Amino acid sequence: MFKGIIPPIITPFHDDLAINEAGYAEMIEYMIAGGVHGIVCGGTTGESYALTRDERVRQFRFAKEVIGGRVPLICGVNDMTTTGACAYATAAKEAGADGILIAAPPYSLPTEHELAAHCLDVDRACGLPIMLYNYPGRTGVEMGSDFLEQVSRRETFKAIKEASGDINRLHLLARDFPNIEISCGAEDQALEFFVWGATSWVTPMGNFFVEEAVDFYNVCTRDKDFDTARAMMTALLPLMSSIEGGGNFAQSVKYAAAFQGLPAGPVRPPMREMKEELKRELHQVLETAKATLDAIRSGASGHDRARHVRLVGQG
Repeated sequence: MFKGIIPPIITPFHDDLAINEAGYAEMIEYMIAGGVHGIVCGGTTGESYALTRDERVRQFRFAKEVIGGRVPLICGVNDMTTTGACAYATAAKEAGADGILIAAPPYSLPTEHELAAHCLDVDRACGLPIMLYNYPGRTGVEMGSDFLEQVSRRETFKAIKEASGDINRLHLLARDFPNIEISCGAEDQALEFFVWGATSWVTPMGNFFVEEAVDFYNVCTRDKDFDTARAMMTALLPLMSSIEGGGNFAQSVKYAAAFQGLPAGPVRPPMREMKEELKRELHQVLETAKATLDAIRSGASGHDRARHVRLVGQG
């Protein structure tokens, strides 16, 4: 279920900010053609915070219709209240979702016990396989050991997307909770995650570098070729830094999708379009990363590969 490259899909919008469903279907086809192992619908990358309830539920159904069982559909069901999250989980099940993604409800700052009760209530509402999402940078709370001890007793809690950025969390999960699969949610630590046995990567790169992301996964998990994986990660780090560290995450992912000729469209408020200077900088980083990855993937000579890696560092 929660294995491989599982991108959180963007929500393409028309210029009037209405959802572009034809573009959404095109994004799904792009991902599946590139070899993804699943798709997350309704995540932060999809601007779920800017969608109405009806739009989110409609998106669950539409995604299931377009995917047609070719890969698993995982629906993000986060909400500020337990009642709301349970309602989204029920809607996901009714739409035919294969699993759900749950983060801590933002703003309220529940204790670990309260957070466990929240997630267990959502579990009871739908009974679908669950990927937890630990992202204290956005939610303000961490899914700590006490929380994990409580929820891991339920077989439906299958995996955790770890996005804290704390490498010690990776060690904790691998050592103390081996029954919960680890999913990489920290872009710049993907190599370390796979060395420690992660089974998946929920990466926004699936919206624009899908084949590259799938290749990286195969190099790490199938080939165990960590020298090549390290070269690929060296090429990707400047791009990851630009997307994750510039305060324009949704805008950057959509710009990167448009860079590949995909139907991204604008972002909805409260986000605003990136400034032209930032677009130019991101464009250069994307071009350099793509050239370097193409060289690595095509088996370029060590001299050429090293040259491309140096260019990435300069970019």
